[in-house]
Amino acid sequence: MARVAFIMDRLFRRFGLSGKAFIPILISSGCGVPGIMATRTIENDHDRRMTIMLTTFIPCGAKMVIITMFVATFFHHSSWVAPTMYLLGIAMIAFSGIILKKTKMFAGEPAPFVMELPAYHLPSLKGVWIHVWERSKHFIVKAGTIIFIACGLIWFLSSFGWNLRMVEDVDHSILAGLGNTISWVFAPLGFGSWKGTVATISALVAKENAISSLAVLNGVADEENTRAVIAGIGSMFTSVSALSFMLFNLFNPPCFAAIGATSREMGGIKWTIFALGYQVLLGYSLGFVTYQLGSVLFLGQSFGFGAALALVIIVIAIYLLVRPAPAANKMILDRGQHAGA
Repeated sequence: MARVAFIMDRLFRRFGLSGKAFIPILISSGCGVPGIMATRTIENDHDRRMTIMLTTFIPCGAKMVIITMFVATFFHHSSWVAPTMYLLGIAMIAFSGIILKKTKMFAGEPAPFVMELPAYHLPSLKGVWIHVWERSKHFIVKAGTIIFIACGLIWFLSSFGWNLRMVEDVDHSILAGLGNTISWVFAPLGFGSWKGTVATISALVAKENAISSLAVLNGVADEENTRAVIAGIGSMFTSVSALSFMLFNLFNPPCFAAIGATSREMGGIKWTIFALGYQVLLGYSLGFVTYQLGSVLFLGQSFGFGAALALVIIVIAIYLLVRPAPAANKMILDRGQHAGA
């Protein structure tokens, strides 16, 4: 791993990141929490904070649940969609690194790459078993507590009305009332129904909650009944709004556990708010552009204000990507690129 980080340093410096960012990003493909904690090896505060912000853009195991179910529902004949989510995560890390390094908050000379390169050795069976047990135990505890409690809460709120009496129509439930209150926020992204809103909010607790919430809200008692879950999801989204839902949930702030780790490692509420705000902005922008332009191109929707605004967002993104760095920052960036060469 240390050797890979050393090799990647030259490439990562072109995107405003240290080669040491490779290890946290790779770890985050399993879980964002240890990935965020792995940024402690990065000495430069600016580089470390930027890596914390971007490392969860790589789909973790929980996000893979969303990708798997939505690909199986809407894109089962398109084998390229799931790998594209990973490639898009890498692209968003590179894009964000470039534009953030041009700001005053993250400007600074990249720290020289200094890392001990340990000798090659085979992993021990004991070490492998310990890691497997720790990951398995973490998932079992998570499934038995957070996910179970979330599903139970969603069931209760979707089964009872404000008078605390069981309702026959889920649209008259407490959850429907709460979801309808804020559903307008997600309407421009194509999933402005209260069910889509509730699934998105519940995903902040744990990303896999999005699928379990959709299953409960569509009356699927057994989440292992994959066909029923797929049928329920298929009735709620179009292919374009499904892609928008995936993108928003992949790039918006991660689960509560990862948000807590971000807060601890950032070392200040200001940095935490900035990180979460950037993630919300990026996720919302990707979902908005995808739905607005996708509806025009593939669903025959007329070109309107939403599509025009989506084009404006694309133009702004391109400008932020290619604009020259401020004079004070440009000298620093040039020195950093020469150091990595």
